[in-house]
Parts: sequence; C-alpha cells; structure tokens
Amino acid sequence: QLGTSRFRATKAATQIVLNVPETKVSSLENGLRVASEDSGLSTCTVGLWIDAGSRYENEKNNGTAHFLEHMAFKGTKKRSQLDLELEIENMGAHLNAYTSREQTVYYAKAFSKDLPRAVEILADIIQNSTLGEAEIERERGVILREMQEVETNLQEVVFDYLHATAYQNTTLGRTILGPTENIKSINRNDLVEYITTHYKGPRIVLAAAGGVSHDELLDLANYHFGNLPSTQEGGMPALPPCKFTGSEIRIRDDKMPLAHIAIAVEAVGWSHPDTIPLMVANTLIGNWDRSFGGGVNLSSKLAQITCHGNLCHSFQSFNTCYTDTGLWGLYMVCEQSTVQDMMHFVQREHGAPQLPVAAVCRSQPMGAAGSGGQHIPRPVPLPAAPIGLERRTAASGSRDRLNLWLQQVNKQARPARVLTLASHVPKAADPCHRV
Repeated sequence: QLGTSRFRATKAATQIVLNVPETKVSSLENGLRVASEDSGLSTCTVGLWIDAGSRYENEKNNGTAHFLEHMAFKGTKKRSQLDLELEIENMGAHLNAYTSREQTVYYAKAFSKDLPRAVEILADIIQNSTLGEAEIERERGVILREMQEVETNLQEVVFDYLHATAYQNTTLGRTILGPTENIKSINRNDLVEYITTHYKGPRIVLAAAGGVSHDELLDLANYHFGNLPSTQEGGMPALPPCKFTGSEIRIRDDKMPLAHIAIAVEAVGWSHPDTIPLMVANTLIGNWDRSFGGGVNLSSKLAQITCHGNLCHSFQSFNTCYTDTGLWGLYMVCEQSTVQDMMHFVQREHGAPQLPVAAVCRSQPMGAAGSGGQHIPRPVPLPAAPIGLERRTAASGSRDRLNLWLQQVNKQARPARVLTLASHVPKAADPCHRV
C-alpha cells in the first residue's frame, strides 16, 4: 500500500538551527532599496530588480521590456559592446539579464573583490545604454527568431495559455515577448520612453549575496544610483489590478502523441503570509520524470502513485508569485489514455476529492496515444532550489526574520483561494473551447 511508511523528521522545525547570514535592507533618499547577505565567500552575485515587465505594458507597447533587455549589453556611452564583453571576461565574471511579467533583472556574478566594478557596470548599462539603430534592427531579428523557438517549447506555450486564461483581459494575461506586430514596430523612442517611465528609484532593488559588505554596497548604491529620480510628472506608474478567473481552455492537435496540461489555483502575492507555506507545499509535491527511478520509495506521494500506475511521463509542481496574486499548481505530460486518472490523483493530492479547477490549459491529442511514434522533447525541469526565499527578497526589497517564516509554516493556516469552474466540461470534439 502506497504511502503507509514514511520517514519523518525527528526535530520540530522550530528546533532546527539555521546557519544563514542576516539579511540587511536599507533605502536611499530616492527610494531605491539595497538588500544584502554576507556569507563571507570569495564570490558574489549582485543584481538590479526593476518593476518593469509585461504587466506594466499596454497593447501598443507589449514586448518593450523584453526588447530592452536584449539591448542591455549592446554598448553604452562609456563602453562599446566589445569593451563590455572583454571587461567581463577579464574579470572572470558572468553578466546576464531576464524579463518576467513584473520585473526586468540585470545581474552579475563575480569575485567579491570585483563588487565595485560589477555595480558600476550595472549602473552604466541601465543609465547610459546607447540603443543604436543598427543594434535595434539586429535584435529585432533575434527576438522574432526567439518567438519561433518559444512556439516549439510546449511548456512555454501552455504557461502562456495558463496566464491568458487565469487572468483574462488583464495585463498579467499578456505574454512577455509581446505580439509579432509590436516587435516589428518598436523603435528607439519607445525604448527611451520606457526607461524614462519605469527606471526610477522606488521601482528598483539592488540586491547582493556572497562575500558582500552591506555598508560597501550601500555606498556604491549612493554613488552610482543616488541621482536616479524618485518621481516623475503624473506620478509613478500604477500597478493594474488583475482579477483571477477560474476557467478552462483546450487546444486540440491530433498530430501530438502527448497531452501537455497545466492546472492551477489562485495563490498569493510575495508579501502575503501564506507565501512560505505554499512554497513548502510546492516542494513537498515536487517534480517527477520517468527517468528518475525510485518507484514507491520516492518522497513525493504523488510521484509514488504516478510511478506505480504509469500515469504520466513527467510532472512539475509550480508556485508563481506576483505582487498581489499568484498561481499554484502542477504541469504534467501524459498520454491521452491516462489523463483522467492523473487529474483525479492530482486533485486528491491538492487536498480535496472534488477540488474545483481554477485554471487549466491543455494541448491534447485526440487520436490513439503514442500514435506514429513521434518524439516530444521532455520539458526542462523547473529550478531545483529547495524553497526560493531569496526571490521574495529581491522582488520586494524586504525580508522577514526566519523564525517568523517557521511559525507561519507550522501554523499551515489558510489554503490558497480557489474559484469554482462551471460544471459544464467541453466535449472532446471541440477543437478550442473556453469557459
């Protein structure tokens, strides 16, 4: 019988000694926040988290934040692209950037002794990028090719549908890359306007970890970012409210041998007290793939059931947080014949035999399972960090003490809110159906 014998912790969470560095948070006069953890290492990671993502865009400029990220390392008034690449290479450092629905992030990994240079380079990039016309046209082609690649990544496609369905007619429902017509029309003026609007002191967190002195980081922040404006005419851009809608969408493709499914309920934002318990629940459910092995000895009960019943090829639990809302659920890849069984055990594992579905996205084959012997690449696993507390600090510029988190986990209070799906389930013959 599955799950009857379990290994259990011999110490309560409150008795465990946590050997972690203190998180220090300060603010500059212009509102920019500085957060650091000094672990005494010889290396460090430092980055800028800016409230500038697709959630702050409209239909006309959707995709601008991602386009701007692509332009980040194409040269500044002080450094050409080649100079920047050589400087980073000679430091033995790593420089990168990414865009999410709520934030644009620029970060560097370097030796601790090179922290001042890393911060100066980041400041130069966000304040002095040249945004040359030739580079813009070159990156336009790169982004259009990237969009084509994303369309072949079924996990990316499903999660875009998940957001579009869960947050219908809101800014969180938009994709990060934006529509093709926007990418083809974005120009230098659009990029400059976006920087002027969003790259303000109160919208930025400078965060660092590793061999980092907080006082040194604070001095560097004052020197390089102290002149950033704190306000603008008309006030700061408001965060558009995003109403969650429990609904379902199915996209039919008879050529596909497997069904790619995401099911989620509305979760909570970064600052909500239930964030940490949901992170723990996400870790407990975990992820599983046929190649893992382990069978009934797997730590996750859902993984045991899945492996024993051969219910799916893989599944991954996720907990996506935003400022005031979130999505908590499961992404799975199944054969058509096992979809219903897998959905039954997923809903039972999430706490109720008849759990109302909050949002579902599905790319599902309607023919025989596995027909044609087609190969679908296994989706890339989600990040393997145990519990991503550090992202909460970087996103919000604040952090509670660890004992408060442990108390919240021990209470394991309120479940995530769930909106009920209409009882009507679309017939399999419908090529595309929305509730």
